Amino acid sequence: MRSSSLPVLAICSGEPGGIGPELCTRLPAIDGVRQVIIADPELLLQRAENNSTALPLYRANAADPLSVLPVPLPVESVAGSLNTANSSYVLEILNLAARGCLSGEFSAVVTAPVHKGVINDAGIPFSGHTEYFAEICQAIPVMLLVADDLRVALATTHVPLSEVAKTLTYDGLAVRLRILHSDLQSKYGIAQPRILVAGLNPHAGESGHLGREEIELIEPCLEALRAEGLHLTGPLPADTLFTPPHLEQADAVMAMFHDQGLPVLKFAGFGRAVNVTLGLPIVRTSVDHGTALDLAGTGKARVGSLIAAVHEALRIVQS
Repeated sequence: MRSSSLPVLAICSGEPGGIGPELCTRLPAIDGVRQVIIADPELLLQRAENNSTALPLYRANAADPLSVLPVPLPVESVAGSLNTANSSYVLEILNLAARGCLSGEFSAVVTAPVHKGVINDAGIPFSGHTEYFAEICQAIPVMLLVADDLRVALATTHVPLSEVAKTLTYDGLAVRLRILHSDLQSKYGIAQPRILVAGLNPHAGESGHLGREEIELIEPCLEALRAEGLHLTGPLPADTLFTPPHLEQADAVMAMFHDQGLPVLKFAGFGRAVNVTLGLPIVRTSVDHGTALDLAGTGKARVGSLIAAVHEALRIVQS
């Protein structure tokens, strides 16, 4: 258990060949919180813009504002290159952070980007941070992206577009809307959250002429949840939902699939947006971008989203 009165954030350094390790070395110290970077210390030294960067190793009783919990790389990592031999290292980082949060050692976890493809190429089924932490925590996750006042949650996450309609179910949508409603109250202090719900099909199905999921699944689900007291508007056409007249009347949007909602949010706030996983017994935030292999080792990657994710995790922990 944490012996310090300060919150302790576990910072997962992500794919070693990507930009995550060097971004971690550029995190600023923040008053009132400890940040523990989980990584191979030698990797951090190699990727630091200033090769003299050296962070103290993590000690449970210490008060270092920035430190490293060391995890050795199986093989040396080359900036910009993927290696399946290091996939176990990436998952070990995630396991240490998640289980540390569950035990109380850490107050929250903040994640730099991982590369799903190389983990799968290593023979390890992996669809993303969100699903991985949910499995460890035995919980149903909801992915929420936040950029300033815009909040977009997803009814389905990392599934192929061809599988979205099969993956979307009445019960799945209902439980995710309940989680979004509850966490907007507990994590964002919104007493009566107003949620806009997108349709699945173009024009929200256009009265069944462009698909019947709105009529047969989404509308009945929303009606039942309204009877429970949730403030839900929809299903609305996604192409007009993300306009000021609608968004000014809402606290969050529930999109039906990944690329329905997130392009809008990332256009509005890329570089400062934060990914928050709702529905877990732990606090988890993440960057809004990928591993950017082409930028790894160049010093050109921007650290803004990782810093924003740290501040968002701290805000939630202290709320």
